[in-house]
Amino acid sequence: MHPDDPSDQKLTDARPTTPSDDAASTERTIGRHRALDPPRRTLLGSTPVRVALATGVTCCLSLVAVASARGNDDSPRTVEPLAEAVADRAGIADERASRSLDRDAAPARILPSPTAKPTPTPTAVRKAAKKPVKPRRPRPVAGLDQAQMDNAKIIVDVGLEMKMPRRALVVALATAMQESNLYNLASDVLPESAQYPNQGSGSDHDSVGLFQQRPSSGWGTVAQLMRPSYAARAFYTALNEIPGWQDMSVTAAAQAVQISAYPDAYAQHEDRATTVAAALTA
Repeated sequence: MHPDDPSDQKLTDARPTTPSDDAASTERTIGRHRALDPPRRTLLGSTPVRVALATGVTCCLSLVAVASARGNDDSPRTVEPLAEAVADRAGIADERASRSLDRDAAPARILPSPTAKPTPTPTAVRKAAKKPVKPRRPRPVAGLDQAQMDNAKIIVDVGLEMKMPRRALVVALATAMQESNLYNLASDVLPESAQYPNQGSGSDHDSVGLFQQRPSSGWGTVAQLMRPSYAARAFYTALNEIPGWQDMSVTAAAQAVQISAYPDAYAQHEDRATTVAAALTA
């Protein structure tokens, strides 16, 4: 209040006793003591909105429960392995690629059952591991060399194969000792005979081999007679055709087969032939 104003003048309250409802009042918009705006209600605070959200959440939970139940129902089922699925696809592809005109029924596929291979026994393993052993050459006896002893063994082996008695072996050995000295001889008269394995040559007509048998007399071909085993078989066959040869002397039996110009020459080889036969049949 200004000091010059009368004392009876008093300030009165400018505010009305009753607050104004005018929204445009300057007292609300100007000054430090501005009245606060009424609080606004948020969107989530609205009842309809809350009801809608609750309904949506309930639907989602229901879908999750249904999906989980379906998953639980399918869990016991066994899924086919990838290998079986590939095999089935390959089988279908084979059937589709068939060139057969008959399409009524697909051929049944039979899977071979696995068979276990037998385990070789130790004996079988040892036999398989052994290398073939060459026959051991006989040790020479009675003054023979190795080539003579080898030829003598052939003569004896053929006789045993033909089930000839020991005396026939002695007769055959004594004959070969006299005729060829137990060497497989070719003939100078037959040049063909030199084409076959031989251990020398002779010149007694066309006689060849261990027993000096003649192709011209029907004993066989040159190629046959140059094989010691064939020559020995031919001799034993001819000996068997001599009646009573078992009761003859070695010389007589040999002469009956060979018809030699020297019939008594075979006797000198009887002892050596007996020794060799015994050594090869022991």
